[in-house]
Amino acid sequence: MTIYEKIQEEIKADYYIQNYSNDGQRFVAWYLFNILKQDRNQTKDAITDGADDKQIDAIVIDDYKQTILIIQGKYISKGQVDAEPLREVLSSWMQLRDLVRLQTVANAKLQRKLSEVAKAFEDEYEVCFELITTASLTSSAKKDLETFQKQLAEISENEDFDAIISLVDEEELGRRHDLALETDNPQINYTLNLADNKFMAVDIADTKVVVAAVPLKEAVLIQGIKDGSLFQKNVRQSLGSSNAVNKKIRQTILGDKHKDFFFFHNGITAICNRLELNDNKLKLFGLSVVNGCQSLNTIQSCSETAKKLDDTFVLFRFYEIPQRDRADLISINTNSQSAVKPRDLRSNDKRVLNLKRLFEQKYNQGYFITKRGEIAPPEKDKNFIIDLSDLGKYLIAWHSQRPNISYGETKIFDKYFEILFKRDYKPENIQSLNNWMKEIMKNWTDKNPLGINETLLTMKAYAPFHHLYAASMIFAIGNNKSDRVPTPSITWENAKANGMVDQIVKTTGRCLNTALRVASNRSLPNNTIFSPQNWIKSKQSLNDINAAIEQYIDMLPTMEGGEQQYEKLKNTITIGQEQFEYRLQAE
Repeated sequence: MTIYEKIQEEIKADYYIQNYSNDGQRFVAWYLFNILKQDRNQTKDAITDGADDKQIDAIVIDDYKQTILIIQGKYISKGQVDAEPLREVLSSWMQLRDLVRLQTVANAKLQRKLSEVAKAFEDEYEVCFELITTASLTSSAKKDLETFQKQLAEISENEDFDAIISLVDEEELGRRHDLALETDNPQINYTLNLADNKFMAVDIADTKVVVAAVPLKEAVLIQGIKDGSLFQKNVRQSLGSSNAVNKKIRQTILGDKHKDFFFFHNGITAICNRLELNDNKLKLFGLSVVNGCQSLNTIQSCSETAKKLDDTFVLFRFYEIPQRDRADLISINTNSQSAVKPRDLRSNDKRVLNLKRLFEQKYNQGYFITKRGEIAPPEKDKNFIIDLSDLGKYLIAWHSQRPNISYGETKIFDKYFEILFKRDYKPENIQSLNNWMKEIMKNWTDKNPLGINETLLTMKAYAPFHHLYAASMIFAIGNNKSDRVPTPSITWENAKANGMVDQIVKTTGRCLNTALRVASNRSLPNNTIFSPQNWIKSKQSLNDINAAIEQYIDMLPTMEGGEQQYEKLKNTITIGQEQFEYRLQAE
């Protein structure tokens, strides 16, 4: 069964038929849902295809990777596609550079998504255009793709607009689908064709090692580069084409010095569970790249040029490392270059290490993850595992009362790190924030037990932090301390002792719903475009949540049976005045 036939069969499901008007939309929805792992609400929110879609079928904004993904789909049964779809992608790129004009002529769904794009531009997100198709490109179209990739590279050098264009054709679509069917920790098995006499196989420290000069045209074909599954053991994912080091890599590939790429580049380190070398073919089982994510993603962004370079190589080191703990050490120790995120730079900060020591000393069953890609030992209690990145997001939502910037790791670990992370921060407060968030996230699922607005469910990268903020504010407002922050451990202990954890999570979730509804209705009389995504990232969302909580507390005694509920709630949220402190400034 071809990938087209498989998609054709799967989009006959009721979900696709009922929510999307034609097979083109269903194909794009299938890709978002199955390959990009968007849930159904996120998928529906991302689709912009229709009249006046301006050659943009879907927009996915990934706040974790800080990427804007612009998707154009071509769903055809057989044959090849010419350069026309690529020109449509190019057209969408040209129009994106003038968002004001584009928004005036776009359809309603695209208008709303463009307001999110504008916000992402402000935060310097990278733009990635993807042409997805169930066919393959003609020879002339492949030439055009190569030209477009070069043009985008040149523009990113001369203008403040970093973008790349990628092709997901029939072959690549099949690859990605196969990977998506595997577990969350997929095993990539790959056979690599090595150039004659340009490799060496040795045993070092009882470990099989293959050092090889791999042609770029072979490297670009390795599975799992674009979707990141190849780098699951790396300490970080791609930093994007705007990164200074990656720009130099791309310049070398596209320039007249490409033959010297091997000498300019430090090489790529890959590990696998098992390797076999026969007749210049290297079979790799459980392949993972632990150092070289940036390079391979950059090579991929110049894929059409790289495929033509017969005399351009990159150094690869392949190690047979079946032991997980040893593999983790190799990953950490081979990632020492300077192009890292602020979160990575803070992993060895004395304040962070002290928090880790205090936390693990207090909770023997717990584990404090400080490094990206680090995995807690299997014997540790998952309810007492906290990640440094998550803690930063919790701290800025709770102690700075700014959940609207919880999604921004760069700000947390760069601009606000000194304010947020204190060496004497109590481990019980860390675990209480962890507990609150775990209880909150039980409700942010496809089952949606709280009936959370579907639009909010599409914003799982940041909206749950507003829910955490609301949990803190119900204590603050209940004690007439809306400008202060309650001690996390006291709020958790009180809620748990009174059997009110679940009720507070439900109440604050519904208040978040109310706040969104009020904000949406408020914007309608002015004929303005209301973007829930932009609202959730603004300070106005906090005012609306506070108002919803105040209204709920005031109205509760007047509801049927509400007096008893009110007394129980007041008994839970009333804590000593000494349990409040001023919020940490983070504007």
